[in-house]
Amino acid sequence: MSVLRAVRTVPTPERPGPGPMPESLLRALDVTVGRRMEGLLAGDYRSTILGDGTELAQVRPYVAGDDVRRIDWAVTARTGEPHVRVQLAERVLVTWLVLDTSPSMQFGTGERRKTDVAEGVAIALGHVATRRGNRLGIVTFGGAEPRTVPPRQGRVGLIGLLGTLRRASEPEQRVGATPLGPALTRTGAAAAQRSLVIVVSDFRGPLDWRGPMLELAGRHDVLAVEVRDPREQELPNAGDLWLVDPETGRLLRVDTRNRRLRARFAAAAAEERSGLARMLSSVGVRHVVLSTSGDWLRELAVFLKRRER
Repeated sequence: MSVLRAVRTVPTPERPGPGPMPESLLRALDVTVGRRMEGLLAGDYRSTILGDGTELAQVRPYVAGDDVRRIDWAVTARTGEPHVRVQLAERVLVTWLVLDTSPSMQFGTGERRKTDVAEGVAIALGHVATRRGNRLGIVTFGGAEPRTVPPRQGRVGLIGLLGTLRRASEPEQRVGATPLGPALTRTGAAAAQRSLVIVVSDFRGPLDWRGPMLELAGRHDVLAVEVRDPREQELPNAGDLWLVDPETGRLLRVDTRNRRLRARFAAAAAEERSGLARMLSSVGVRHVVLSTSGDWLRELAVFLKRRER
């Protein structure tokens, strides 16, 4: 079910933005995300894989086929036998942000729109994901021009993220379904090494994504960040309204003065969201719900801190 939104809504600023992002909360996210990755991913942590790098793993006797440039001459001179240095492979932590830019993300009756919350999540986690040489890649979906930005290090990765967000926020000229499934497939194809994948979406539209999500979660650590607006879960008592599904453009006229109608709508909306939570859990994906009303950044930090224990 795709919950319909009301055309007649309380006016909101054209671009209210994600709101304040205190440095203290960003630092908390940095620590929490870092601890979540310890022992799971490379990057700021010691690798268990031998290969090119700067950290010494061992010195062993030379065998035919070893690169002579790796000979440790001090040990060779001391033992009288050729020895080579073997390093730990240097691998950075790669984070992929999968961002929903579909028409339904433009909706918001709280303090901001869903797309503003998604933008804030992307900026906050992008800030964390691009520190200390780690890399950030971006996949957008749901808009007229889905984009894939390869992983980049540091400030370059964050600048790439901001540029993608600016382009994604431009008004779309058409209404269309949200193709999350193909976006997850694109992400899986692009993510060559084990990564952290963060999907930021309202998860409305075709349920074509369970298979790709299951496959992605089998290879990577996946976090689903669901963005909701309170009005999507219940109808106001506002008389006759024309409702439109932003994913399909379908119109429906309803009399919201009908108490039974409002109760049925709320029950159906709650069941639909419960079904989404069950589906995400069934594929082994962590799931957090953020609202357009309230302090979304604190909710995200609390969730990650709770899951860290």
